[in-house]
Amino acid sequence: MDRDIRTIDDVMELLDGLFAPEADRWTCGGAAWWDDFYADRTRPVPFFAAKPDENLVSYVERGLLTPGRALDLGCGPGRNALHLASLGFEVDAVDLSPAALAWAADRAREAGADVRFHEGDAFALTRDALAGPYDVVYDSGCFHHLPPHRRVSYLALLDRVLSPGGHFALTCFAAGEAGMGSERPDADFYRDARLHGGIAYEDASLRRIFGDLTEVEVRRMRDEPADSALFGEPFLWTALFRRGGPAAAGR
Repeated sequence: MDRDIRTIDDVMELLDGLFAPEADRWTCGGAAWWDDFYADRTRPVPFFAAKPDENLVSYVERGLLTPGRALDLGCGPGRNALHLASLGFEVDAVDLSPAALAWAADRAREAGADVRFHEGDAFALTRDALAGPYDVVYDSGCFHHLPPHRRVSYLALLDRVLSPGGHFALTCFAAGEAGMGSERPDADFYRDARLHGGIAYEDASLRRIFGDLTEVEVRRMRDEPADSALFGEPFLWTALFRRGGPAAAGR
């Protein structure tokens, strides 16, 4: 008889287990799933291209983000981490998949970029590995693969590593017309133990979840053509929030 629940971590692990094996997509043990996903670098996956997100480029061009320390959550092949490094940011980048990180490291070597790559679950990595504070925390496509209870862990991570006056930027599946991802209520994901490919969010939901931060901008990602130097898909939200403190230069 199991009667072992006594801490928040115990509760999180219990809820994680409800999603096995789908939890393999986002937990540390799920590196094999993502390794298979990234194994063929020639697959026609839009975000495999070495292009930074159009919103990230826009934030820097408008002076909303200025060089400092940056953390890229779920960096994949490193396209946004390398862009930040090219602009003078000091970048830590995290991913579950050794295959994705090997690809990112290859790109970094080719570009002469200095990025510190970390393998593992950002929630489980030691405080020494992701010590912070970071002026920018960037997430392009990680958040919408988390089950609802892990939003608690996500917010705790932001609270720990984001500096006063620092910025958190996010792209995630958008609910509604021309969106992507599942629009089921949170409780339904636990009833059938599946995330159905990822969770779609309304802009109002993002504002509630990240309500302890100050909204700078929330909008749909712009649609970038295939020959663009930027990545942009309109089924995604882009969001930029600031932690309480002095505003970034240029706002």
